[in-house]
Amino acid sequence: MNELSELKRRLTAIERAPAPMAKFDRYPAIEWAAQDRPVVGGNIWSSVSIANVTGMTFDRLECKFITDWIITGKREAEVRLAAFRHYGSNSRECVSASGTLRLKGNTARVVGVGTFRWIHGIPFGWDYADTTTVYTVELQHRYAVGPEAYDPNEIQVFGMYKREKDRPASEGGPFAIRNSANTDWNWVTYQAGTNRSPIGYVTIPDRQTTSNTINGSYSVSAMHYCVGLPQDRIPEATVNGWAWFSGGASQWVRAPDITEPTFDV
Repeated sequence: MNELSELKRRLTAIERAPAPMAKFDRYPAIEWAAQDRPVVGGNIWSSVSIANVTGMTFDRLECKFITDWIITGKREAEVRLAAFRHYGSNSRECVSASGTLRLKGNTARVVGVGTFRWIHGIPFGWDYADTTTVYTVELQHRYAVGPEAYDPNEIQVFGMYKREKDRPASEGGPFAIRNSANTDWNWVTYQAGTNRSPIGYVTIPDRQTTSNTINGSYSVSAMHYCVGLPQDRIPEATVNGWAWFSGGASQWVRAPDITEPTFDV
């Protein structure tokens, strides 16, 4: 009876499998834009994007991502892929991971492009006994260096105060000063109140800071795509992972380790 029940379960799993329309596993596309990634949970692994790979056909996958503002020695990234099994109790466990790839970037801003090819090692699929378990592959990051300390108030110039419009003398008004030769007079504005200095350090709002494009951290995008592929399509995929990165120096720094702490959500 147990063997008959197992056979029925396998037949049901096969019937529920998606009809093959193309020879790769397809997952939803997302907007491809590098987003600011702060340190999370004491700089442990945090997920940049998630692909639901429940019922995937192939044991190899490829994904692509982009980076921005990775500056050598100031803000450098560590990235990896990790597979998780999600339980009904709103918890998850890491079942496999790629090696850790360190992105060292450049001395100046460069928009980088990265590609992972990985044998995910998820020992589950349509034939797995638990047909209700969800599996995901997640692109994760943590800071190898940084984030860089940054103070937007350091962007200042030494100059004269500017009045937005004419105001009563009680709120500040014109002030006459002579040049060093005492030959010409110049009219400037002074501050209201007891300290009426007409000149001083003036903070210039940094357009890049206010738009969150440079605040001392780097940016990593979600996966542009994450697809499962056969061996003949990506033969270089390994358990550690194969990677290509354009946008600065990069190197593998650690072997796969599913025990490294992650930010769980």
